[in-house]
Amino acid sequence: MIDSFINILREYPTLALFLTVGLGFLIGKIRIGSFSLGSVTAVLLVGVAVGQLEIPMSGPVKMVFFMMFLFSIGYSVGPEFFKSLRGQGSRQVIFAVLMSSMCFGVTILIAHIFGYTKGETVGLFSGSQTCSALLGVGSEAIQRLGLPEAELKSQQNIIPVCYAVTYIFGTLGTVIILGNLGPKLLGGLEKVKKQTAELEKELNTKDWASDPARVNVLRTVAYRSYRVTGEFFDTPQTVRDTERYLRSFGLEVYVDRIRHDGNIYSPRFDDLISAGDSIVVCGRREYIVQAEEYIGMETADAELLSYPVDRVGVVVSKKSFTGLKLTDLRRTKFMHGVVIRDAVRGGKPLEIDAGTTFCKGDRLTILGRSVQVKKAAAHIGHVDRPSVSSDLMFVGLAIFIGGLFGAMSFWIGSIPVSFGTSGGALVAGLVFGWLRSKRPTFGNIPPSALWIMNNLGLNVFIAVIGIEAAPSFVSGIRSVGPMLFVAGAIGTMIPLFFGLWLGHKVFKFNPAITLGCCAGTRTCTASLGAVQDSLGSTLPAMGYTVTYAVSNILLVIWGLITVMIV
Repeated sequence: MIDSFINILREYPTLALFLTVGLGFLIGKIRIGSFSLGSVTAVLLVGVAVGQLEIPMSGPVKMVFFMMFLFSIGYSVGPEFFKSLRGQGSRQVIFAVLMSSMCFGVTILIAHIFGYTKGETVGLFSGSQTCSALLGVGSEAIQRLGLPEAELKSQQNIIPVCYAVTYIFGTLGTVIILGNLGPKLLGGLEKVKKQTAELEKELNTKDWASDPARVNVLRTVAYRSYRVTGEFFDTPQTVRDTERYLRSFGLEVYVDRIRHDGNIYSPRFDDLISAGDSIVVCGRREYIVQAEEYIGMETADAELLSYPVDRVGVVVSKKSFTGLKLTDLRRTKFMHGVVIRDAVRGGKPLEIDAGTTFCKGDRLTILGRSVQVKKAAAHIGHVDRPSVSSDLMFVGLAIFIGGLFGAMSFWIGSIPVSFGTSGGALVAGLVFGWLRSKRPTFGNIPPSALWIMNNLGLNVFIAVIGIEAAPSFVSGIRSVGPMLFVAGAIGTMIPLFFGLWLGHKVFKFNPAITLGCCAGTRTCTASLGAVQDSLGSTLPAMGYTVTYAVSNILLVIWGLITVMIV
């Protein structure tokens, strides 16, 4: 029975992949006190266990999901990332230089103490620092040294073995230290979560209202129904005169619907409102709460209030709209019946009052009937209509363009340097996510779709890594001895603890940014997922992106220098 089950997994490796992901998420949810492995760590451990069955895995599967994950990360943080370049970006570059230098120094010291050869050192460096790109580059650098054929073959063959032995802890150790131990070292998990939430609030990056199980009790725009009994209506009044009458008391509201003699309709300016009619008045909450005094008693007229309105985002781009005060805009024909619910400028909420003026690039949320909203949007700018559909053309071409850019190499002396296709996907996510925020007429990816790309992409990638690395890990231990595993663990931990101290005490980053910077400098995407999982936030990605890009280049350069001096 067991043999049959194993043969099925070997014949259909996709089943082993889904088994790994499913069991990993199940184990990741288990809590012992306040400790839990988290989905990323658990998926990796399950992958190593399943990999002992020698399940064949397709290389492209791993990279497809990995690039999808990196693109989703870049897309979600792109706008804030480019803003951060003007602030902490340069400091994060310096952080990456210092921490990657520590990775290099520790590796050289370990190689000297244990007397490792060039090949063993390259494998140790690439595995303990999770820099897979160094495998090929380091092997090529050794080949150019002019060694005898037998020695050259021996040096090159030992590289992947040492890499496999040290890579497991390089990934798993980084995930555990940053995801579980890191927050405790930076002040405790609850304190770090609080500081993360405070920074999110400052940057306005956390929208808890996207949680379908939670709603905001504050309604900035209201639609209320009233029974017309006020003295003003002792003689019938037109809709235009009614609205002017209410504005004379400072109430910027609109009459949106009327019930007259049992008939319900949307009114024109010259339609009459008589005593005894029921009307729907719409406007911002601060005005609506005063309307009853001038119109009549508020009613709960379900039939009158049961009609749809559009709620769409619009990015201001028309010159005719910018610079005008809100009071002036409300007098225009195209804004009649349309209410501005909220506005965002530079990523932060904009306080709205009668004197508010709007600038190019502001993002407004407007409400009103479809015809009115369409007319208003044409005078405001670019419509960003909510949708549950993803722009897959945008996703596919963006990842392709990013991957193509990452595959290109440029040379620093005799050293080939590139972002790699995965790094290119991250850059594409950053750039296209930023472009989407500036011109929201294309590239829509709903939050639920981003969640799938992020979590499924990362965990399938991690599952494949565990399954693929497991057999060579065991054979590698037998070949080079268990002390290499210990050496790799030391090489992984020392730079990590140094990075946590550096970010916390020297650069004084927010803890979430410190953890993200450490994950980026180690080019360990799995640890970023673990940190985000631990903090319940995508904010660490803002520290990951700059340091990841810088360290992808620096670690390769340090690795080549390692070949020269060992």
